[in-house]
Amino acid sequence: MGPRFDIGKIDDVIHGRLRLGVMAYLANAEVADFNELKSVLDVTQGNLSVQLRKLEEAAYVTIEKGFLGRKPRTQVRITPTGRKAFAAYLDALSKVIGQNPAA
Repeated sequence: MGPRFDIGKIDDVIHGRLRLGVMAYLANAEVADFNELKSVLDVTQGNLSVQLRKLEEAAYVTIEKGFLGRKPRTQVRITPTGRKAFAAYLDALSKVIGQNPAA
């Protein structure tokens, strides 16, 4: 029998579809406006807010509220912790996929 099929290293915080989308986008963009993420991921404001809160609680992103002129602006930024966690997530996922006999 080959190596153990280990899905235990898959980070549940990142693994949710929307949270994965946020992390993948921020891994490339570094920082994004809330509305930019909402548009790119095609989600509601409420759903995105809930998922960003989970990522923020895990210290994977920071959420900065401010103003651009008089207009409110919310920016989401990946943290060094988030970048490491995302890299570890991708590594763990590739190991699971690599061990899949159907692949």
